[in-house]
Amino acid sequence: MNDQNIQMLKKELEIDAKSLSAGLESFIKRAMKNLEREGVILGLSGGIDSAVVAALCARAVGPESTLALIMPDRDSRKEHTGDARNLAEKLGIQWKVLDLTPYLEPFGIYKLFPLNRVPVPSKMKEKIVQKTYRSFLKRYRTTPFSESLKGFKDKRYASYLKDMNAYYRIKHRMRMLLLYYFGERENRLIVGAANRSEYKIGFFVKHGCDAATDIMPIMNLYKTQVKMLASYLKIPLHIIKKPPSPDIIPGIIDEEAIGIPYEKLDMILLGLEKGWKSAKVAQLMNIGEKDVSYVRMLMERSEHMRNVYTPNE
Repeated sequence: MNDQNIQMLKKELEIDAKSLSAGLESFIKRAMKNLEREGVILGLSGGIDSAVVAALCARAVGPESTLALIMPDRDSRKEHTGDARNLAEKLGIQWKVLDLTPYLEPFGIYKLFPLNRVPVPSKMKEKIVQKTYRSFLKRYRTTPFSESLKGFKDKRYASYLKDMNAYYRIKHRMRMLLLYYFGERENRLIVGAANRSEYKIGFFVKHGCDAATDIMPIMNLYKTQVKMLASYLKIPLHIIKKPPSPDIIPGIIDEEAIGIPYEKLDMILLGLEKGWKSAKVAQLMNIGEKDVSYVRMLMERSEHMRNVYTPNE
């Protein structure tokens, strides 16, 4: 990349973490008051986004008024659950661990994942999933993620991806149901952890735990900005540095699923949101125009996830 251009874009992504944190804390506190709630509740995954939201909530309304639900299932890595518990303890917030597996098993979802039909060690599952994902990319010149943003009519791989969508998306939606169940029982504000980068390209589950909430404190922050804020909030360094992962399908991390690193994604999004043409963004960043076109395509294909169609459209 041209150093001058890249520094210009990076400069625009810089934040005043102290001022930003204070503003977001006020936003959370004000929302809780305006909606007449007596506390807040969030899903805590062990990842950076929910960690930042948990810290903001604790600072905004107090640890005693903040409840985190840690909701792993049989596919979740124990290290992420451990990170979530340790962070909750560090922040002094209330927390509950709810195993999603018993809630999900009656739907028969685990049978949808082929590797669950035979005894395969966890590490082997991860390697097989990674290899399958890369093979799909090589064969079809696109990611399973991008193909899953719409339907699969007349597509050869429809059966597999339909099952995978049903398999992982129900996990996010079950988490949403549990958050609202406990939130409404205890009159709490449901707080989501979606960030701008993922929301703009559809890297979330429609009506899931990061889309169907009362408020979204970090929705206006790109992923790289979330990392900056995490450092200010003293989120444990290993949470900040570990590869972000949805932790719902073995072996899949965010950047491989999306097909582009977050730092590059954020700068492309910034350029596109300025209204720049794909060619200009590519030129400024000294990257192939196909990368910019890919991000633009993700934004267009995921538009239905952000705006429900109505008869007037």
